[in-house]
Amino acid sequence: MKFLIINGPNLNLLGKREPEIYGNQGFELYLETLRQQFGQATIDYFQSNVEGEIINKLHEVGFAYTGIVLNAGAYTHTSIAIADAIKAITTPVVEVHLSNVFARESYRHESFLTPVCKGCISGFGLKSYQLALQSFLP
Repeated sequence: MKFLIINGPNLNLLGKREPEIYGNQGFELYLETLRQQFGQATIDYFQSNVEGEIINKLHEVGFAYTGIVLNAGAYTHTSIAIADAIKAITTPVVEVHLSNVFARESYRHESFLTPVCKGCISGFGLKSYQLALQSFLP
């Protein structure tokens, strides 16, 4: 099993940015925890603040991986291009959000990605990634 976690804009600042919303732990440290929990699987990681780079990564791995966990950040609510990239690939994608987007600003309530993803996990902090990975297991 081979998984890819893609984090979008501003998620490189996890642990520093708005800790009251996103927590105090950086993602790289948590990634090691995930790799230990899912020792039977390969978990690759990619982060970009650039929409086109996220699309390119989806195209690159979207026919070869078991699953993709995508936290597209604010692109969730704005990017038809990322939604189209997800539709174009065969690897299933689970959309993830650290915060409960429905408890936040109304513009965060709409996702262009949810309709083309296997599912959406929102509001469980970093554990959202673990739940997403578990959804790919038999």
